[in-house]
Amino acid sequence: MRDFLPAEKARRERVLAVIRERYRAHGFDEIETPVMEEYARLHAGIGGDNEKLAYNVLRRGLDAEAIRAAADDPTALTDLGLRYDLTVPLARFYATNRGQLPAVFRAVQIAPVWRAERPQKGRYRQFVQCDIDIIGDPTPRAEAELVVATLDTLDALGLEGGSVRINDRRLLDWMLDSFGFGVDERPGVLITIDKLDKLGPEGVVAELRDRGADTAAVDAFESFLRRPTTLEHHPFGDRQIRKALPDGAPDDVVAELVGIGQAVAAARAAEPAALGDPGDIPVVFDPFLVRGMGYYTGTIFELAHPSVEYSLGGGGRYDGMIGRFLGQDAPAVGFSIGFERIVDLVAERTDAAAPAVVLVHDRDVPEGELLAHKAALVRQGSRVRLEQRTKNLKALLERAAADGYTAFATVGPGAAAEAIEVKPLG
Repeated sequence: MRDFLPAEKARRERVLAVIRERYRAHGFDEIETPVMEEYARLHAGIGGDNEKLAYNVLRRGLDAEAIRAAADDPTALTDLGLRYDLTVPLARFYATNRGQLPAVFRAVQIAPVWRAERPQKGRYRQFVQCDIDIIGDPTPRAEAELVVATLDTLDALGLEGGSVRINDRRLLDWMLDSFGFGVDERPGVLITIDKLDKLGPEGVVAELRDRGADTAAVDAFESFLRRPTTLEHHPFGDRQIRKALPDGAPDDVVAELVGIGQAVAAARAAEPAALGDPGDIPVVFDPFLVRGMGYYTGTIFELAHPSVEYSLGGGGRYDGMIGRFLGQDAPAVGFSIGFERIVDLVAERTDAAAPAVVLVHDRDVPEGELLAHKAALVRQGSRVRLEQRTKNLKALLERAAADGYTAFATVGPGAAAEAIEVKPLG
């Protein structure tokens, strides 16, 4: 968990403002949910490994004896927990407020979440997530909307050239079944397959054998990884998807993925500046994209950018989650931008929307005069900070520049407003 100094806080808010504006432009409405949810909801078996990282809240009013008596029963000790993501709270929100929401609800949530991560670089125990979700639309159009809105937001942040890796959990299940992996061993197999980028084919196969996975299935999987492939460039489509899978892939799932790619291509073609080549489609099929959350039921995706090796966000379809709270199923799909990763990549804005002026004043300037000068600059559209002159004026101005100020002016007692000259910093 971190503190943010004024300059960094201002930078984060500028990036968040762009994200909010782009999401709103694409028809998503922002909501807010409590930072805490019921313990049972956060530990319902749908949050994957994140459930193990949840911060739980001790029941109020327990004395030492009650705590000792309930030491082996977490539900007797805790009834609430801090949210570890924004999807579980959204499902509860929708179930609670469905009657006041449109049939197809497009939601934005931008808020902090908490996970008891092991402290290390790039891993924070409190961090901001930026989620967009569509509830009530079972068609691939919803996925396409999310992808287009996300790529548009990346472009608006100055991170052009992003792409989305896409897969479908139904294809993963079908592929594992075709290799011969049993239903019970598939969760562990998927954990290993998800390491393909890090371990490579040989490392993944070795780990599968070490895990005791079905020998014939591992042999079939290894044979598939070693198959000869033809290097060729062609747009995202039926041919690309089928070449990356064993023979006989389900036609309906492949057709849905193709439809998503076509819709994204059509939307991006309407914005020529977003693409270097009008024929490019910023969607790539990855048959081994897994995504760790246990609630995904269909399409899954991750956001990639050529400037970094790690993903900048991800999401997928989770049609089965809301039904746990609502009593009836509701189709849902979401995409989350990794704000903490993206904010470090966004170039600092050089063209301030309004001047930020440090008004350096002598000690003996009357308060009324000083505040009148400040008010005049504010009325002109400037952001103004008052600073009393020091012996080391250079250090004062350097600090102001580091805080995001772009200009300065000096004022003494009795100075006329028209005599105050605003000069650029630096």
